[in-house]
Amino acid sequence: MKPLRKLTLAGVLIAVGVVCSPFYIPLGIAKCFPIQHFINVLAGVLLGPFYSVSMAFCTSLIRVMLGTGSLLAFPGSMVGALLSGVLYQFTKKTIFAFAGEVVGTGILGSVIAAWMATSLLSAKTAVFGLVVPFGVSTLVGAAISLLFIRVFKKTGIIQYYSMEEK
Repeated sequence: MKPLRKLTLAGVLIAVGVVCSPFYIPLGIAKCFPIQHFINVLAGVLLGPFYSVSMAFCTSLIRVMLGTGSLLAFPGSMVGALLSGVLYQFTKKTIFAFAGEVVGTGILGSVIAAWMATSLLSAKTAVFGLVVPFGVSTLVGAAISLLFIRVFKKTGIIQYYSMEEK
């Protein structure tokens, strides 16, 4: 895919993430935001790990600046985006992109977020207090992305926007 097309798609997906940020499910101190996980898997499949992580960072930053996100969004979204993109890049299987997002955000990202909450934000929280909300949010968003990617493959959109050069 040409760089301008990649940047355009990344910008649109960041915009979708920001515009949809008021729609979240509050679970404890975390805001469950399944749209971000949907976007992470989609970006991991279509654009690769670099764009996916960059988009997760930009979306989280804009959401925090607008007051619709928390600092805990950074580790969750970025680790999941990275793992999703890397696993898809090496396997070319969407189920691995899904698994990367779920493990990256639901487990690794929640552990990092718990560390951030206790160390940097002076909040008292247990790791398991974040694993469940992050896990639920991630499962929902990543599952939705699998459905969309399946439709995109059948309609040829994935081939049009695939990571490989034509």
